[in-house]
Amino acid sequence: MLDHVTAVRYVTPLREGGSMPGVVEGSDLGTYVVKFRGAGQGLKVLVAEVIVGELARRLDLPVPRMVTIDLPPAIARYEADEEVQDLLNASPGTNLGVDLLPGSLGYDGSRPPDAALASRIVWLDALTANVDRTWSNPNLLTWHRQTWLIDHGAALYFHHDWSNYMDRSRTPFPLIRQHTLLEFAADLPAADQEAKTLLTPERLRAVVDLIPTHWLGDEPGFDSSSEHREAYLSYLLSRLDASSVFVDEAIYARSQLV
Repeated sequence: MLDHVTAVRYVTPLREGGSMPGVVEGSDLGTYVVKFRGAGQGLKVLVAEVIVGELARRLDLPVPRMVTIDLPPAIARYEADEEVQDLLNASPGTNLGVDLLPGSLGYDGSRPPDAALASRIVWLDALTANVDRTWSNPNLLTWHRQTWLIDHGAALYFHHDWSNYMDRSRTPFPLIRQHTLLEFAADLPAADQEAKTLLTPERLRAVVDLIPTHWLGDEPGFDSSSEHREAYLSYLLSRLDASSVFVDEAIYARSQLV
């Protein structure tokens, strides 16, 4: 399971995007960007963050550490901004904390990753149907001269409608043509081979087992949180098995750029 900490102080909101995450100090003396369960996008965003972030970690991609972070109800009393106070009041209990990378800068393309790293990032985003790695919203940071991946809540958009999800697990991802790093992803076949070696069924299960059970609440079509969790695993296993579909799509899209 993810490490668990308690929030001790809300520091400041980050008003980029619609969910308004906030910087929070934790009981372990860490500082986290917190994605709140009470934000408008709901718990599915937090589930996607965990799954994609932990898949990235198992692919040895640079991602900040994640924790679950408990938000005491009293923390909202000291916030003067009514919008933030409403968000905090709507988010007691377990939220998601992502390590703050102090001094990091938004990716601007001036120092792109090498072909191997770019290919692995593009592969992951095609696997998880991540629509948020475009120039309008790169969700990449540069920190210590390394490209880091953040903000995966828009990925796995299939889980907003579970109908025919196994059929959709084996489809291309045409939006990969808009990926910020596609032009640099010259090693996609090698990235595919490496990823399929690393993402064993056991490792995929370990990833989905990290989802807090109470984030898998009432979902039409599933009788229990365990069944809901197994559906995520089945989707990922099937999508991985059909990786040639989205890899070929990405290779073709890149051929139109370079």
